[in-house]
Amino acid sequence: MATTNDLKNGLVLNLDGELWAVVEFQHVKPGKGGAFVRTTLKNVLSGKVVDKTFNAGTKVETATVDKRTMQYLYADGEDYVFMDMETFDQITVPGGTVGEAANYLLPEAEAIVATHESVPLYVELPTSVVLEITYTEPGLQGDRSTGGNKPATVETGATVQVPLFITTGEKIKVDTRDGRYLGRA
Repeated sequence: MATTNDLKNGLVLNLDGELWAVVEFQHVKPGKGGAFVRTTLKNVLSGKVVDKTFNAGTKVETATVDKRTMQYLYADGEDYVFMDMETFDQITVPGGTVGEAANYLLPEAEAIVATHESVPLYVELPTSVVLEITYTEPGLQGDRSTGGNKPATVETGATVQVPLFITTGEKIKVDTRDGRYLGRA
């Protein structure tokens, strides 16, 4: 248990049996009436975002979330298998939990896997990864970096928009948060 004074970004709360991460919080002391805390909460499992207001000093239940660096081993059907880097224990994470991160996940890549009571909550990748382009249309003579973009398929099977001068076989850096091309690797 913690009070609303202990809230900080990233803290996970257990409200009505669901896990909510604090995205933003603000202590408000109006001129008239009691102080309160205005928060923006994100459901850890569904991703739903809500605004919630607590009276100052209210007790809230916190959830213990264990974040560990793990190595991605392989895909097992719809699931993904990760190995703890310290204990070498393997855990299976459902495909729905991995979500969009699967587009940038290569075997032996490291990721942070967050669990609560041994249930995987989410997978957090580094902000950028280096991927090799397996197919893209050939560029034409005179293509410049400011000339526009074309789709390219990377080794994970994801499609990334790249400048016209990029060719098949090149390694590029991709932002894992939104799939943007960041440059050659």
